Amino acid sequence: MATQDLRNWIRAIDKAGEIKVIKGAESKEEIGGFVDIYQRRMGGPALLFEDIPGFPKTHRVMANLLTSIPRINLALGLTADGTEKELVQWWRTYMREAPSHKPRTVTSGPVLDTVFEGPDIDLGQIPVPVWHEKDGGPFIGTACMVAMKDPDSDWINYGCYRMQVHGPDVVTVFISPGKHGRLIMEKYHKRGQPCPVAAVVGLHPTMMMLAGLEIPYGKNEVEAAGGILGGPVDVVKLPKTGLPVPSGAEIAFEGFIHVNDMLDEGPLGEWTGYTPIGSHPAPAIRLTTLAHRKDPILMGAIPAVPPNDNTYYLGMYRSGAVWNHLEAAGIPGIAGVSAHEAGGSRFMLTISVKQMYPGHSKQVGMVASHCLAGAFCNRWTIVVDDDIDVTNFNEVVWAICSRVDPRTQLEIVHGGWSSSLDPMCYDAVTDKRNSRVIIDACIPFNRRATFPPVARSSKELDERMRAKWASALPAWF
Repeated sequence: MATQDLRNWIRAIDKAGEIKVIKGAESKEEIGGFVDIYQRRMGGPALLFEDIPGFPKTHRVMANLLTSIPRINLALGLTADGTEKELVQWWRTYMREAPSHKPRTVTSGPVLDTVFEGPDIDLGQIPVPVWHEKDGGPFIGTACMVAMKDPDSDWINYGCYRMQVHGPDVVTVFISPGKHGRLIMEKYHKRGQPCPVAAVVGLHPTMMMLAGLEIPYGKNEVEAAGGILGGPVDVVKLPKTGLPVPSGAEIAFEGFIHVNDMLDEGPLGEWTGYTPIGSHPAPAIRLTTLAHRKDPILMGAIPAVPPNDNTYYLGMYRSGAVWNHLEAAGIPGIAGVSAHEAGGSRFMLTISVKQMYPGHSKQVGMVASHCLAGAFCNRWTIVVDDDIDVTNFNEVVWAICSRVDPRTQLEIVHGGWSSSLDPMCYDAVTDKRNSRVIIDACIPFNRRATFPPVARSSKELDERMRAKWASALPAWF
């Protein structure tokens, strides 16, 4: 069973040889420099930074968290040796069954080891890095969970939104239009009320993952985490907002977003692989409480040129989610889904389907590009036949090159749900929509019987070769 505690996960990945400790790197350049280098190839170790100059010796930073399949597996309570394809199926099963446990409210926990209020709050004691050279400042919220309560119900939403430090007791929070936290904040502000907010910036990676996923409106991400962790998550209510946060968290703070209280935020090098030009107004959180464990660990899941720590884990989840949404729409024959890493697990989807009727593949593409899990920042949706491995991009490109007639098998759809982070959205300020392409790279339905056969051995011959010549064949076969 997975645990609720970041430190237990750290011990587990250390035992699996999945962590590297770096001592003495400073926070304004070197921590970000280390992370950038290690993120250039997925599969490297998690990085734990200690002895950071200018900060209390016991205050640490951890990054490059979920850039390997073994660490993702260990976060979910699975064995370290599972595969990417197995993770996609695991997410499908999890989402279909939707196990959950309501949080258990407790009166104390390690996150309340040290508590500061009012003028005693000083975020400058936390070694928050400047993650990229061109960033507008230090970002405390990247691998985080931001809690807001719907004023019309008991629903508490936990989202993962970036947060920049602007002073000892103020941060900004960037929430794209349409995201649940933005909708909740707007409810308070339309009534002329400040929006209460609590944030956690060091927690079990499972909760961070769920905070960044498309959990349906009205659902509680901490309850969902309980379904993965195998029991209720212990939470404590912070004193000024009453918002519950995991009692075993590393660092938490709370405060209020007041109406029209905005500060220029950013830029931050983002998951698209680009640093937006200039800064833009974002809601300010005025802190009332800062709490942390003894020897706290700040977590960072750093966006950068994809694949990166902010998007890599999303690929397996999004593949499973889109697959489930297609089946929920009544579409049969889905054989595989891949949210390609180079698109930040958002810009590009590939779906394989066993064609059963005319228009089947076009239907798949239209639904996948606009379902909940596939719609946000989608740019390319590619549908291929079930003989194509969606995780093998050479095969996908081969299908595009050899099975597509651009006259009839390309569709451009305008006005899709996107973000100001999308460098090709219509307008980053006034119109955060985009256009997207659906490529039907399947053999045309009416030509399946006459299409040239694939020049590759049959599965039957493969099996005969494997049975007789296993010792002479390549290890991957």
